[in-house]
Amino acid sequence: MNSALVVIVLFLIIAFYLGIKAKKGKEMSLDEWAVGGRGFGAFFIFVLLAGEMNTTFTFLGGSGWAYSKGAPAAYMIIYLPLSIIFMYWLGPAIWKYARQHKLVSQSDFFVSKYNSRFLGVLVAIIGVIAMVPYLGLQLKGLGIIVSAASYGAISETTAIIIGAFTLTIYVMVSGIHGSAWTAALKDIMIFLIVVFLGVYLPFHYYGGIQPMFEAVEKIKPEFFTLPKEGLSVSWFISASLLSAIGGMAWPHLFGAVYASKSAKSIRKNTIMQPVYSLILMFVFFVGFAAIGQVPGLEGSESDFALLNLSMQTFDPWFVGVIGAAGLLTALVPASMLMMATTTSFSLNVYKVLAPKTSEKTIARLAKYLVPVVAFIAVYFTLYGGDTIVTLLLLGYGFVAQLLPALFFSFMKNNFVTKYGAIAGMIAGVGVVMYTTIMNSTVGSLFPSLPSVIKDLDIGIIALVINLIITIIVSLLTGKQSINKEEKQPA
Repeated sequence: MNSALVVIVLFLIIAFYLGIKAKKGKEMSLDEWAVGGRGFGAFFIFVLLAGEMNTTFTFLGGSGWAYSKGAPAAYMIIYLPLSIIFMYWLGPAIWKYARQHKLVSQSDFFVSKYNSRFLGVLVAIIGVIAMVPYLGLQLKGLGIIVSAASYGAISETTAIIIGAFTLTIYVMVSGIHGSAWTAALKDIMIFLIVVFLGVYLPFHYYGGIQPMFEAVEKIKPEFFTLPKEGLSVSWFISASLLSAIGGMAWPHLFGAVYASKSAKSIRKNTIMQPVYSLILMFVFFVGFAAIGQVPGLEGSESDFALLNLSMQTFDPWFVGVIGAAGLLTALVPASMLMMATTTSFSLNVYKVLAPKTSEKTIARLAKYLVPVVAFIAVYFTLYGGDTIVTLLLLGYGFVAQLLPALFFSFMKNNFVTKYGAIAGMIAGVGVVMYTTIMNSTVGSLFPSLPSVIKDLDIGIIALVINLIITIIVSLLTGKQSINKEEKQPA
């Protein structure tokens, strides 16, 4: 067993121990398991939300796109702070409403706001559709990281299965408490390692950051400018906007918000999150540095840029530390995704079909569904293909379709009806699913359009269609009857 693998296994054991230990002294009711009894302070809310921000996407997708795409990768630095701004304003409002109505899942929020169990079922299904590729992204990244950092001693498939098994156990036992403790360790490691790599590698190979940029410009002229077509300015703006607003609609983020003990805790942590998101800049530096040192990576191989350069530069034990940090970036968001998926399905699908089911039974079902979700995610990961960033954008395209109904729900006199919300979501998701299955883009569907329109992210087009249909159907079906309590701003 090489030293890199020893380090990775050691950190996997530590993460597993923290995940199990987090349960100590807690009675794991559904409320405690899924939202931590609504008692998390600013620190744990920070690390849980940072767990969403810094995932395997940070390690692999960010460096991979910097390596292969250049300037378009900067959308990642744009959308994260914008998403956090939305969180600053909407997060406390969601928390307040959830606390008043004792909500546990994201679907609960829509059921309560629009007085429609069917809408809750639809939101749960959309959430699962969005989260499966996102969960697959984490497991795919975990497999890449562990396999490469162990110098092939563990295959990607084996690493994915071991990671999914570890996740399954500690999520079933400790729920969100296990995620929070693992996230604390992860954030310390990711910050130190990514900043070190982003500074050291450009100086080691090029003599500084500016010389690195100059060297890359000679190898790939105009690499640091947006292309006129494809990943152009219109794509950059639409992808940044979709990811920013879509970031508020992830089901597992609702769980993190619900877990807070106060609205102030949410605001305090969001103040620092935009600065923390600049960690991606150092990830980009690693990707740029790899261009001149590990040339020839194409397609999904670009996701290996950070790891290949690290293995070329450092001793195996330190590569193991890098791999361990990457492992943790997969475990934390994946655990949150699993909980959000099983909680939403249990509460908002199964209980609708069997309304007399007790809360204790629902709690057990949510936990027992964890291995089922893990199995589906592993299958999707092994046979779903595609690059990490593509998987992420696919997930955002689905989950963003919840946004019109979410935003309108905060209006004092919300004119959107449950029928409008349902019709809009179905239309938006239908557009995303069709274009995904047919591998279509705006440009391929309408080749005569100008490039500024053809290059738009399809998720934005779907969102616009969603919004239009939501408004039209709501006006046709009349104002929804809202309880006096729900007329108050959340």
